[in-house]
Amino acid sequence: MNHRLFYSEKWAPYFFVSPFVLAFLIFFLYPTASTINMSFHEVLGLNSSKFIGFDNYRRMFDEHFFNALQTNTIYTILSLLLLIPIPILFAVFLNTKLAKGKSFFKSVIFIPALTSVIVAGVSFRLMFGEADTALINSFISKLGISPQNWILNYSTGMMLMVILNTWRVAGINMIYYLAGLQSIPEELYESAEMDGANVFRKFYWITLPLLKPIIIYTLTIGIFEGYRMFGESYVFWNEGMPGDIGLTIVRLIYQQAFQRNDMGMGSAIGITLLVIVLTVNLVQLKLFGLFNKE
Repeated sequence: MNHRLFYSEKWAPYFFVSPFVLAFLIFFLYPTASTINMSFHEVLGLNSSKFIGFDNYRRMFDEHFFNALQTNTIYTILSLLLLIPIPILFAVFLNTKLAKGKSFFKSVIFIPALTSVIVAGVSFRLMFGEADTALINSFISKLGISPQNWILNYSTGMMLMVILNTWRVAGINMIYYLAGLQSIPEELYESAEMDGANVFRKFYWITLPLLKPIIIYTLTIGIFEGYRMFGESYVFWNEGMPGDIGLTIVRLIYQQAFQRNDMGMGSAIGITLLVIVLTVNLVQLKLFGLFNKE
């Protein structure tokens, strides 16, 4: 009986999709619903809470939240400005017949993706230390530039987080684009050459349009990762951040929910972050025409 059910055209599809459905219900839908419910309560203990309506949301919108939102937004934009064009250029270079040592360069560019953000961040913090003997300060001193206190300045602190993220993620995006390039028929480029198209025209009229689905994918993932960023901030700043330097939305959730034991406020910030990321991604997908019928 079970054997017939498993191979039944009617019931077999349900067996195959059931693991995904169960994982979605247990690990996403239920936690999300619980978080939404908790955001309207003041959590007093493990089994005790009091309904307070939208009070958590009203208290949430303060200076610290908007500083965190600004940091995440700037970080996301700057990261995307680097993590889309640079990996595309890497992929185009490695996809050409003239490139030598492709396997070596692929490995060198991709290896940082295997590094923990904490380990990489500690290395970056030592390199960009405030001491005159730190690697970067000693280097710029030889150029006649005074040593910098990198992590106590908002602009240089933002630069460190963006550079760290770009160094780690560029290799992953390069693999995506390289796979997309290798799926483009060579005949298209040969036909364009016969029509007199140069390298730049072929890139603009053939490569970029056919890479559009992968660009949209990396853009969507980049927006999600940018707004949920935590590790890049955590390795550079402790809790005493002057002027909220390095404060991100996820770090604000951590402070409210776990350090101050205000789970209701943390839940409200988390749901607000979910709405922000969902809205931004839906807008960019609409602008790219992903919802068009064709």
